Amino acid sequence: MKKFINKPENLEIETARGMALAKPNILRQLPGCNIMVRQNKKTDRVALVFGCGSGHEPAPNGYVGYGMLDAGIPGKLFSSPTPDMLLKGIKEVQTEAGVLCIIVNYTGDVLNFRMAIEMAQMENIAVESVIIADDVATQKTKSVGRRGLAGVALVMKIAGAEAEMGSDLYRVKEVAEWAASGLRTIGVACRPCIIPSDGEPSFELGETEMEIGMGLHGEPGVLRCDMMSAKDTVHQMLELILLDCNYENSEVVVLINGLGGTPPMELYVINQCIHDYLAEHGIKIYDTMIGNFMTSLEMGGFSISLMRLDPHLKALYDAAAVTSVIRR
Repeated sequence: MKKFINKPENLEIETARGMALAKPNILRQLPGCNIMVRQNKKTDRVALVFGCGSGHEPAPNGYVGYGMLDAGIPGKLFSSPTPDMLLKGIKEVQTEAGVLCIIVNYTGDVLNFRMAIEMAQMENIAVESVIIADDVATQKTKSVGRRGLAGVALVMKIAGAEAEMGSDLYRVKEVAEWAASGLRTIGVACRPCIIPSDGEPSFELGETEMEIGMGLHGEPGVLRCDMMSAKDTVHQMLELILLDCNYENSEVVVLINGLGGTPPMELYVINQCIHDYLAEHGIKIYDTMIGNFMTSLEMGGFSISLMRLDPHLKALYDAAAVTSVIRR
């Protein structure tokens, strides 16, 4: 293992401090923890809260700022934030307009958020939640349902813009759910990441293998096979998305998310493959976002997200936002 870190046990708190020091005009780190909140707290709008495990940077803290989140709450590496941490973040940013929690559909995240929400409601805080389950590689019919992947960044952009307009809590939730209903994601991995605490790979793949549908933490996908060209890989992935959701004659945002170990050059090659494929299928691309939006340390791979737009969602997508990652 070769990593530029100090002590593995200090990794999460040092990551948060480094991010806060980089953007002090946007972010404020709560004392003694790695929770990040928005500078210049807004008291007249619905507050947005999102939490997930550390190791997925820039999520969650990179999305804190104007037009998006009011609080980002990272847990331990690849572990959901605890209910106490989530409650602390909710209480820090609560407003009279209420709080909307955005949750990616992993068992730990959902359970811990539910506990925190119940505790907040016992303190007379108005809290609602939206669960993001955009991964087409996991079956929605299973008890746990689908995983949440990088597409959550698009929902945060939409919900944050609606909140900035002054909409009430139930309207912000409704719009976030509407955006999520037209959102689908699929990932692929070709190399594992190394967990700093034990120096071991998060999963095993053969030297010539890749796995389509693999989750952010190495959860099984739908197809393990020999490496394919970028074009063939993209075609396999988009076929799974289009089998699950009909985007014909739709206008979409494309989000191409690097998992931490895939260089920009490859992501741009992937982008031109996506554009060609969607054009052949009558799907119009309104905008494309390319970069590292929800990583898995240095895992080799990427994910593709499509989100359907209508006039209102398009206006929200285009609305101003200033965070460490998103600037419009």
